Amino acid sequence: MEAYAAAENDLERGRNLERVRRQIVEATASFNEAAEVSAIANTTLTSLISVRDDAIEAFAQRLATQLWTDAENLFDSAARRLELGDIEGTRILATEAEIQFREAELDAIKAQYLSQTRALLAEAEQLRVPRYAPETFNKAKILLLRAEEAFNNNRYETDLPLSLVHDANYEARHAIYLAERVRLLRDQDWTEEQLILSYEESIAQIAAATDSVAQLDRGPNPVTQELIAYIQDMRQSEIQLGNELEESHLRIVGLEEEIRDLDEQLGGIAQEQVVLVQLLEAEARIREQFAQIESTFSRNEALIYREGNNIIIRLVALTFQSGEPSVDREHRALLIKVRDAVEIFPRSRVVIEGHTDSNGSARANMSLSRARAESVGQYLSTELNIAAFRLSAIGYGETRPIANNETLQGRTQNRRIDILIEPQIE
Repeated sequence: MEAYAAAENDLERGRNLERVRRQIVEATASFNEAAEVSAIANTTLTSLISVRDDAIEAFAQRLATQLWTDAENLFDSAARRLELGDIEGTRILATEAEIQFREAELDAIKAQYLSQTRALLAEAEQLRVPRYAPETFNKAKILLLRAEEAFNNNRYETDLPLSLVHDANYEARHAIYLAERVRLLRDQDWTEEQLILSYEESIAQIAAATDSVAQLDRGPNPVTQELIAYIQDMRQSEIQLGNELEESHLRIVGLEEEIRDLDEQLGGIAQEQVVLVQLLEAEARIREQFAQIESTFSRNEALIYREGNNIIIRLVALTFQSGEPSVDREHRALLIKVRDAVEIFPRSRVVIEGHTDSNGSARANMSLSRARAESVGQYLSTELNIAAFRLSAIGYGETRPIANNETLQGRTQNRRIDILIEPQIE
């Protein structure tokens, strides 16, 4: 570039053309040599260039400035060594630069996702939250550390760390709120009794909304359990009513079609009536059998639903070790009840459905849910003697949530095994 600029300058000033030609020849030779070195660099420094591109995509220049600058300096030194023909020295510097770029990339990723949580915790520190709400504040810090560790383990898998960041932000805000409440109560000189009564008033208002009276003479736990049971009943009723409404709608449409067909087929009215009566009797039997299954399980063991003529047994008490598909022996009593429920429909097909929450990769969740469903099916077949040809297992991973994956309770509900019984209507 220096030779080219000198030639351009001499030409503009009208200097000797031979001198300009020599400078052009020098520039051309240097450009050709640079092109050859660059071609070698594209092979020798391929990995380094790729890592540098990853750091650029993570905005490392802006979010990890010092690490980026150090890495760029090492990259420059490696390129200069390569230009001098020092291949071994180039490799050493390239390795150091690659490590530096990866650190810059990781720091930039953390800065993008963890900065808000760190800012909240810093704000909490200034507000002296650790003094007034130490447990909640420490919970937020632990969640932040876990998120950072998850990024360190795999910077490209963001589902788990983002979930932990979300929870950490919540706990940090919660700690700030609790600290404000504690300070307010101390400033107003509230007694312990006044504090308890204020929270009991909230419980009483919730109970009143369910048209019941909160009897708090035995503490809040019995009332809380009653309210939870009430809400679960209402939710289950809502789901059941929705299913029955859809079922009724489909039945009405079907009957309307039957009526039209009967109008067209006057000669077959009696036979069609017999078929309809048989169908109605079969559905009545299914309703009775559904009630029998419903009475088999307690609320803490399973929730029972209908979808058309199919029965769904949602095994809320069936849990697995983290990341493991095998069924523990402690669940044998529950699975015996599942077997008994299945045998109420002797000719039914049974589908075991596995589901997970949204933590982790979609592929891993799909694989884990399928493995757990297959494990339950294997247990029902080998341990409890349900014919294997009646059973099938399928994993849906995180694709069919029934609750909000943003909350711990929601994620717990989404990690489940559903038993789908498909009766054969005669």
